[in-house]
Amino acid sequence: MYTAPQKKFYPKKEGEIIEEIKRASEYYQDNIQRVFLADGDAMVLSTNKLLKILNAIRNYLPSVRRVGSYCLPSNVKQKNQEELKELRDAGLKILYIGAESGHDEVLKRIKKNETYSTTVDSLIEIKKSGITTSVMILNGLGGVTLSREHAENSAKLVNHSQPDYLSTLVLTFPKGEKRFVSHFRDFQKLNKVELFKELRLFLLKTELERTIFRSDHASNYLILKGTLGRDKNMLIQKIDEAINNPEKADLRDEWERGL
Repeated sequence: MYTAPQKKFYPKKEGEIIEEIKRASEYYQDNIQRVFLADGDAMVLSTNKLLKILNAIRNYLPSVRRVGSYCLPSNVKQKNQEELKELRDAGLKILYIGAESGHDEVLKRIKKNETYSTTVDSLIEIKKSGITTSVMILNGLGGVTLSREHAENSAKLVNHSQPDYLSTLVLTFPKGEKRFVSHFRDFQKLNKVELFKELRLFLLKTELERTIFRSDHASNYLILKGTLGRDKNMLIQKIDEAINNPEKADLRDEWERGL
């Protein structure tokens, strides 16, 4: 995503960021309540730089109640509990973690440079600090051969870490399926019913207490919303309806899944 020349990832200069925040305050005045630190993983920045950015948001945009960012688990390792709590107190309230899978072989094949353990350890550290965690899992990422392992280990990952928010997205191929397959040996894409069965297994294996679950991203065929584990049976029932009576289920058409 960040390899194209026009969108290559690099940290902006601090002065540029502060100036953008100032301009936003002049344009929006007191109408902003949430800020997302874009365009990549802001947690790659040092704690000192992040604190300066968060303090600028607080000074220039006092109406903001929540600042969020993407977060690679490996970047959490660079910050201790004291630093994470400092960031929380300065306004960083939620981190979005693209775990993708809880199965090490799947993570290895997609070159995620993370493992089950690094992801779980980081999620636990984030939660300890009081920052809200939102975890994303990619439905279909293991293909046909690793579908069961992907579902079961992803459920194990969220059970261990108990995220505040959980979402599932469906694997898509923005640069073409052939390119993906060239990096992921023996990959066979799941069809719609197979995706539903994998999602069903994943939810069936979850043991969550108070996790808000969403499967409503543009990539999803079936829109699901609920709280796990309270609504687990209801969500599984909706998936069963989609599997057994797809013509009656409220599914998105392919054209509605455009990214």
